[in-house]
Amino acid sequence: MPQIFRHSTNYLARATIFGAIFILLAALWVTAEITRSGWNTGQYIERQQPIQFSHKHHVGDDGIDCRYCHTTVETSASAGIPSTQICMNCHKQIWADSPYLEPVRASFKTGKPLEWIRVHDLPDFAYFNHSIHVAKGVGCSTCHGRIDQMPVVSQTQSLQMEWCLECHRAPEKFIRPKDQIFNMEWRERNSSKDEIAQGVDLKAKYHIQGANLLTSCSTCHR
Repeated sequence: MPQIFRHSTNYLARATIFGAIFILLAALWVTAEITRSGWNTGQYIERQQPIQFSHKHHVGDDGIDCRYCHTTVETSASAGIPSTQICMNCHKQIWADSPYLEPVRASFKTGKPLEWIRVHDLPDFAYFNHSIHVAKGVGCSTCHGRIDQMPVVSQTQSLQMEWCLECHRAPEKFIRPKDQIFNMEWRERNSSKDEIAQGVDLKAKYHIQGANLLTSCSTCHR
């Protein structure tokens, strides 16, 4: 009986199989890259607000403490959105007639809040509490980056679960003394024994739970 397929068909079959595997792996890699990209996470994308508000000017140049505007960051799950009254505490006297501040003045007169655009927006299935993290020694810049250098705020971290778990698995690398919580220039610890030992001491001082509890699903997904 004559052969139906030539010997070259074997090479074609092998190439097809290996090609399919390569295409599958490439598709998985592309999917993973898209998932981690700013297009999906919102990382590094600047959000234009209803007024030209510069954190660089207010925090970096004028030295305004984060808690002056975000009043509930130490006591509530939400850091708090600054009310128009907070803005007008200063701007009744400073730049009171600036055209850039007309939306603020209109909001103050009418009582209608400014509609700020949210920059850091976790999905509803993820629970996050600002006050707990502040109480346990997590500083503003750890999550929000150098906000004091941003004329327009952008999200500096991916906010994906793998990023959260990096800290929850080893909080001693990231926590800081209470008087450094709002210090934008504080840097996370390196891998040296002395610095890690400082972090371990702070972890014990703050009564931070072990990684088995911090990485439990129910800790963040309630």
